[in-house]
Amino acid sequence: MQQPWFKDWFNSPYYHQLYFKRDENEAAAFVDKLIDYLKPECGNTMLDVACGKGRHSIQLAGKGFDVTGIDLSEDSINEALQHEADNLHFYRHDMRLPFWINYFNYAFNFFTSFGYFKTRREHDNAIRTIAQAIKPGGTFVMDYLNVHYAEDHLVHQSEKEIDGVNFLITKWYDETHFYKKIIIEDEAMHHEPMIYTEKVAKFSLGDFTEMFAYQGLQIQEVFGDYNFANYDVRKTPRLIMIAKKA
Repeated sequence: MQQPWFKDWFNSPYYHQLYFKRDENEAAAFVDKLIDYLKPECGNTMLDVACGKGRHSIQLAGKGFDVTGIDLSEDSINEALQHEADNLHFYRHDMRLPFWINYFNYAFNFFTSFGYFKTRREHDNAIRTIAQAIKPGGTFVMDYLNVHYAEDHLVHQSEKEIDGVNFLITKWYDETHFYKKIIIEDEAMHHEPMIYTEKVAKFSLGDFTEMFAYQGLQIQEVFGDYNFANYDVRKTPRLIMIAKKA
């Protein structure tokens, strides 16, 4: 049986090379702004869902919160584990499966780390995991792409060269998904170009409102970018939802 696309791609060193060298500062500034907005109490428990190598988890733990990061990628978690501390924990875990129950004050899902699964049920399961993990009255923040903005601003072909590795990127979409084909040419490796294709579901604010409500989460606030501008269905690049557990 073929592996889902994200299992191999998220374990690839090229994935981190392509995405995570560039936006450390933007990510840090967004987390700072978010914490200013949410005003959690020191020592509050936080769950970072699809935490990758743990950069946000590490930042949150540095502010005095008790942070747990989960991710499916073994390589990412192995790297994150090097930063473990009394208030910072990492586990390899599939977000579709239940995790701790009624434990966290806050849960976060940053930078479109969702929408990868084949069926709506799998996505519902992931939201259920998150909803169950937070305490009643707890808060969930999800940061997703804004579908209409992404359609309007799609760059079909682009090329990037990072540290001697060439990335050829082709993007397109259909009724239900965005696709991104990445061809990687690395002369140092002397192998055939590697090809990965990302696939992300087109979930709208309406879709999320419904999925959240089904798991007892109610959206309180919606922002459209990392500076917390008001969400606009056409004009803002992100869909950042702040929801409370009933």
